[in-house]
Amino acid sequence: MTDVDRQIARTTQFLNERRDQALMQRKRRRRGTGLAKRAGLIVTADLAIIIATIVFGWFTPIGMGGALLVFALLAAVTLLIAFVSLEAPVKAEKLVEVPLKALPLKTEQWLETQRPALPAPAQTLVDGIGVQLETLAPQLAALDEREPAAAEIRKLVGEQLPELIRDYAKVPQPLRGVERNGKTPNAQLAEGLKVIEQEIGQMSAQLAEGDLNLLATRGRFLEIKYRDDGLEG
Repeated sequence: MTDVDRQIARTTQFLNERRDQALMQRKRRRRGTGLAKRAGLIVTADLAIIIATIVFGWFTPIGMGGALLVFALLAAVTLLIAFVSLEAPVKAEKLVEVPLKALPLKTEQWLETQRPALPAPAQTLVDGIGVQLETLAPQLAALDEREPAAAEIRKLVGEQLPELIRDYAKVPQPLRGVERNGKTPNAQLAEGLKVIEQEIGQMSAQLAEGDLNLLATRGRFLEIKYRDDGLEG
């Protein structure tokens, strides 16, 4: 192995470690946010029950039986909030209707539900896209929906990304590793996700530079890519 090869290997390892660290931090933040939200709801609901019980008790004594019912209600509400999903599942077809500033988060949530059904290389790419979306989210909060850039981002993140994964899901499992026209569906999926990851990264960089006009042409390359290398069942 030459010095150049060793340097490339070290650089690749460093980038992979950075990505893994970013993914772990993202998961910890989201887990912490979810726990804080549930804890807040539990406290609010339990306080409401206790206050309602006190007010009711001023007029009508609840007795031991009533107290037991209140404790049972508190326990039931606490368990319900702690374990039941607080958010409705995100549907791919609804992503086009999501406000632009919420699109990265909703798309990321949808990707997490699709991830287990994807091959390992695609899962890694989906994780990378999730990191890119998290970076993009605060940038979109200040972007006018009427800007050409907004339309390109919506098309890429809210339409083309879900369509790629849904097209792959339609391919029967036994055929996903079978070559057709020189490529397997698994390879086509990975290539498409890689293009999308790169496009999101470039869009984010351009937004950071304030160069919105260049984003208006970004979708053309991806459309050509999908038209020429589209998934086939």
